[in-house]
Amino acid sequence: MKRTIIRIDEEKCDGCGLCISACPEGALQLVDGKARLVSESYCDGLGACIGECPQDAITFEEREAEAFDEASVKAHMQAAHGPPPTGCPGVRAFGFAGPPPQPGPSPEARPGASSPPSELAQWPVQMRLVPVTAPYWAGADLLIAADCVPVACAGFHAELLRGRKLIIFCPKLDDTRDYIEKLAAILRENSVRSVTVAYMEVPCCGGTVRIARQALDLSGKTLPVRTVRVSIQDGALAWD
Repeated sequence: MKRTIIRIDEEKCDGCGLCISACPEGALQLVDGKARLVSESYCDGLGACIGECPQDAITFEEREAEAFDEASVKAHMQAAHGPPPTGCPGVRAFGFAGPPPQPGPSPEARPGASSPPSELAQWPVQMRLVPVTAPYWAGADLLIAADCVPVACAGFHAELLRGRKLIIFCPKLDDTRDYIEKLAAILRENSVRSVTVAYMEVPCCGGTVRIARQALDLSGKTLPVRTVRVSIQDGALAWD
């Protein structure tokens, strides 16, 4: 059938990802650093993404295309993000304003502040809540941390989180059966630059590293990976 559908000019697209978060049907993803329409049946042709593109890379066109399929969209969104939230604002995904800092130590404190600043640059951070596609994954240095790490490591923000986007989970207490596939999708569908894995020195926490490495293998990507072990006694970091 012939209908109105979006068209993406890849020459203009700079991979910022703003259109992806603007599409309520999840019809767009970053592939090789460019926004792509993943399925014609997911695009309703209303163009919610067009006004969000700062490069004017998205336009309408009239052409032969699959019909919009609302049932397929619902199944697609459930598979990508899990069950829809029940109104809790704590699961709304967003990045924080400001230029991205480079990984490494941060100043001890802002002028006049009594404590160092937070280096958290996105929300949410828990593995079950993070979206597979979000603008802040583009070009991200990813930190995957066992959820005890921020508690044990006093310098977590300055030494590990600064300049990185965060995913946390517990490899022992969580039901991690879906974590490898979801993490692989995040790595595969976004232009993540590097992966750092932080885990506690206890044996059960080694599952954090296993899940990260298996997800990377499943994604088909080749990325630099560093692992760091955190001491229970004093929170000291030992880079593997």
